[in-house]
Amino acid sequence: MRAAPPPLAGGVPGAAALRPLLGTVLDALRAGAEERGGPLPAGGPDAVAHRTARLGAVLPETGTGPDEALRTLVHALAAGAADPAHPLCAAHLHTPPLALAAAADLAASALNPSMDSWDQAPAASALETLVTTALAAEIHPDAPRPDALVTTGGTESNQLALLLARERHAGERHSEGRHAGEHHTGERHTGNGPLRTVVGANAHHSFRRAAWLLGLPAPVVVPTPRGVLDPAALHAALTETPGPLLVAATAGTTDEGLVDPLPALADVCAAHGADLHVDAAYGGPLLFSRTHRPLLDGLARARTVTVDLHKLGWQPAAAGLLAVRDTTDLAPLAHTADYLNADDDTDAGLPDLLGRSPRTTRRPDVLKAAVTLRALGRTGLGALVDTCMDLAQDLADRIEKTPALDLRARPVLTTVLFRPHDADDTTVAAIRRTLLTGGRAVLGRARADGRLWLKATLLNPHATPGDLDQLITLVEGSAHR
Repeated sequence: MRAAPPPLAGGVPGAAALRPLLGTVLDALRAGAEERGGPLPAGGPDAVAHRTARLGAVLPETGTGPDEALRTLVHALAAGAADPAHPLCAAHLHTPPLALAAAADLAASALNPSMDSWDQAPAASALETLVTTALAAEIHPDAPRPDALVTTGGTESNQLALLLARERHAGERHSEGRHAGEHHTGERHTGNGPLRTVVGANAHHSFRRAAWLLGLPAPVVVPTPRGVLDPAALHAALTETPGPLLVAATAGTTDEGLVDPLPALADVCAAHGADLHVDAAYGGPLLFSRTHRPLLDGLARARTVTVDLHKLGWQPAAAGLLAVRDTTDLAPLAHTADYLNADDDTDAGLPDLLGRSPRTTRRPDVLKAAVTLRALGRTGLGALVDTCMDLAQDLADRIEKTPALDLRARPVLTTVLFRPHDADDTTVAAIRRTLLTGGRAVLGRARADGRLWLKATLLNPHATPGDLDQLITLVEGSAHR
């Protein structure tokens, strides 16, 4: 006689089935963090791999049961994690998620809606519409029909921006071919060639990959010797580059947290008839802060904008957005599969979800964002942004007062670059690896001014001045070993 199948997470019985398992998971998370005792496990890759291998078979002939499997593997994952909730884990744009967002994500996993047809996600699709409409209006407040798509993050959003621009300009070329005798004015570089993307040297690597994936020419790269895209240099590049053109500016560079001069860049794009995309994956949530929102002046002039809420939004990954000024710009994503969005179903009023993403099956990632937005509001989110911005300034102050350390520059967002005074690049790299393998601190690395710098990306609103002092002490101690 066959054993009864394991319980499911959804339905009325699901909550009762989950409750004891959650206790096991939470206990294992706590025990694993206590065993780790720091921002990441000590010993380096070999030690972590050895401890993981000692767990035994991943596919045993006879299962160990839910309690043992959860307790053992969650404990091992937590003990071996680089934990962004630890204040000395400050290398990357990898945010410690809010507890309420993680709790909401559990509900999304338990219900498991698939956002590719309405009959799989009735309430989730309606909620996604509410949230994307509200966030699109934050990004493009002056646009009559702004819209936004939920993505897996900045890489997908940037690729979608290039895809939409490619298809838009392909349509314009066809239209121009039908109206070849009409007179056109202005300096618009419509051209007959493929879309050319123009980026600063400070731009995210995803633009190069996106151009390759989409069969477009490699991006034209404008040097950024001062870390940001210079309007005069952009003007020169656009003058020399045949169109159609898409300029990708950045609001929050990965290495230094800098913001391109968006109003001036928008002016240059308008003069050349080039579309403007802004990669605000890092800096976009500054929109929630009354204090720091002016850093994003000019953002609303972009045709498309990337924002990640799993950065300065404190969401579990993934929680990306691509916002557009006009919802009609999303038309190239339209796609029909009869079993998901048959024409007669759509005509009868069932929402068509396939045009909301190039993916088919996708999670309701909007739920965790919706819970966070509702719970904290603009004021609460803005306060978190302000706290982390203040932490970066505080760390910069402390570095400037430490004779043994050099500060690269005052931070613009929450990224601080510094290095031991008179250290060479080999020493800087070795300091970072020493802290990593010792499990004592997680710092990033960035190259600026032709030198290698340690990078602290401060995204933990619970970090204290004492944590900042400890970080400095650890770097100083490693430099003198």
